[in-house]
Amino acid sequence: MDRNEENYYGKYGEPRKFDPKFRGPIHNRHCTDIICCVIFIVVILGYIALGVVAWVHGDPRKVVYPTDSYGQFCGQRDTLNENKTILFYFNILKCASPVVLINLQCPTTQLCVSKCPDRFATYIDVLASYRYRPDQWNYFRQFCKPGFNNPRKSVAQVLRDEDCPSMIVPSRPFLKRCFPDFSTKNGVLTVANQTTFKDGRGKTRNVTDLREAANGINNVLDARSVGMKIFEDYAISWYWILIGLFIAMLLSLLFLVLLRFTAGVLFWIFIFGVIGIIGYGIWHCYWEYDHLKGIPGSDLTVYDIGFQTDFKVYLQLRQTWLAFMIILCGVEVIIILMLIFLRNRIRIAIALLKEGSRAIGYIMSTLFYPIVTFLLIAICISYWAVTAVFLATSGEPVYKVMANQTLCKYANLTCDPETFNMTNVTKLCPGAQCTFAFYGGESLYHKYIFIFQLANAFVFLWLVNFAIALGQCTLAGAFASYYWAYRKPADIPLWPLFSSFGRAIRYHTGSLAFGALILAIVQLIRVILEYLDHKLKGTQNSFTRFLLCCLKCCFWCLEKFLKFINRNAYIMIAIYGKNFCTSAKDAFFLLMRNVVRVAVLDKVTDFLLFLGKILVAGGVGVLAFFFFTQRIPVFAQEVPVLNYYWVPLLTVIIGSYLVAHGFFSVYAMCVDTLFLCFCEDLERNDGSTAKPYFMSASLHRILGKKKLSPKKA
Repeated sequence: MDRNEENYYGKYGEPRKFDPKFRGPIHNRHCTDIICCVIFIVVILGYIALGVVAWVHGDPRKVVYPTDSYGQFCGQRDTLNENKTILFYFNILKCASPVVLINLQCPTTQLCVSKCPDRFATYIDVLASYRYRPDQWNYFRQFCKPGFNNPRKSVAQVLRDEDCPSMIVPSRPFLKRCFPDFSTKNGVLTVANQTTFKDGRGKTRNVTDLREAANGINNVLDARSVGMKIFEDYAISWYWILIGLFIAMLLSLLFLVLLRFTAGVLFWIFIFGVIGIIGYGIWHCYWEYDHLKGIPGSDLTVYDIGFQTDFKVYLQLRQTWLAFMIILCGVEVIIILMLIFLRNRIRIAIALLKEGSRAIGYIMSTLFYPIVTFLLIAICISYWAVTAVFLATSGEPVYKVMANQTLCKYANLTCDPETFNMTNVTKLCPGAQCTFAFYGGESLYHKYIFIFQLANAFVFLWLVNFAIALGQCTLAGAFASYYWAYRKPADIPLWPLFSSFGRAIRYHTGSLAFGALILAIVQLIRVILEYLDHKLKGTQNSFTRFLLCCLKCCFWCLEKFLKFINRNAYIMIAIYGKNFCTSAKDAFFLLMRNVVRVAVLDKVTDFLLFLGKILVAGGVGVLAFFFFTQRIPVFAQEVPVLNYYWVPLLTVIIGSYLVAHGFFSVYAMCVDTLFLCFCEDLERNDGSTAKPYFMSASLHRILGKKKLSPKKA
């Protein structure tokens, strides 16, 4: 097969249409994947409708405000509970954990109060002193059911009907709920400096009995205190954090500019450093092997001593060091052989990295496009979160029978609080009450709320992947405009980034949505598998756990593969304007025809960009550490007084890494686009006057082809 035939058919024999007038991204395009585009638009409209319906039925106050046993919000305006903003539990000992309390599932009466109790008291003691100290009764009565003022009612009936709590303990509000005011005194758990209390039923109990009901509350309260200190640190150091992130941005830009001159130097320094380290390892293994010669027991084999938990035992054997030396020698030989046989491809990869730095230098606006992607994703996340909250709070109050007797057959059955006292439940189950349980409903809408939540999550994933796809296609179109400019930079079109963005939106929304849809389906399956794995974590079925593990691994690999294919498909869409499937197929076969170059370029790029991220984040982190610890004398007086200096320090380090990642993601997209254009250039052209190369002179020299035809100015 001659060169012209290869340009037409390709090396694997698949047909290719050769266009001698091809000059980069095609401008005379047509809309692609129209059906998917229409479906995508319809789904977005449906998503908006879902949000409106959720907004109509939902009520976020159900999340913000606690709800009492009558389904009324604590602290809601224009209600009897307007000044009662805190939820009080009649018998907190019935609550198993804080999670139960927060979810309003504690099997005891819950009442809205204006403040939490500040003293120990029992209903029996208060009733006994009613005639002599009515003030105690008036104080205790505010924690009884509204309207209850009958001290003559028998204690047994009051406690059975839960008209009043049997006891109150000193508490403080947390998450708008009253929790025991725990503290420690000399290592002993106390409540209001007491270690015991009366439970109101004739028993004296230790305050440790409250621990299970309020397990973890102290830790959470301490976390709240730490959170306030962290907030204070952010409030007084935010501008220094912004300065650190600005420095990170400048260092990222500087690193990208210097890659044009230092990409090869950095890579070869790393490679020879690895070779040197492995060489030292070989010498050290030989030295240990020779040093152990003649020492008793060193000539034993690993098989002789069997399995040992102490790894140092194996280091006393010559056979161990001989095995290490052989392994390191093998690795050393493999690396050297790879460098010898892949040296030309490594040079091409480095040249493409330098070319990418040059391309970004001509189209600087691309460095700031990640801000657009970030804003789009932020909008998607916000809409998804708000819709999820409204869907979760779309139900009507559901009341259930709460019985003190464990054998009551009506327990946990739904009930109507208005007619509950007229039923036989109170007679068959003395003390049973109809109390608020949760929000739900029996209507068609309420039955399908779970389906709506799944749809909300799926469309969210689809939109996020579309935003990422739009960014990749836009950047690919801009950098392809640079590569296919015959005279650089004179032939680079005006505003290449904005032109590429317009083409992607106008012609290829359907194709981008198609690729994002495939990825969203796989990601939703992964989310479902993670949910099933979480639910089945306690099961003893080994086969089920193994099957789930295999499925999770397979879909993780599938997602990575699809991201790789989609990324290159978007590049081909940006260049040729074809539909998604055709572009994905063309990109796949083009990469397979250059699979070694792909592997080399991918690893070289990953290494240099990872090195850049570490240098930027590490450099700014070290500078921030010296600044916030007052080790820079010039700025010692400017350092704010902090509770935890690591708060702004970690923020600067993580933020610097993310800033560098944002800039370098543009660079990685640039290199990938230039590589595909480079492969297309090699297959379409031969360097002759009729078919000149569009690659740079440095790439052409590395290929060893005949000289580039002169480019007319």
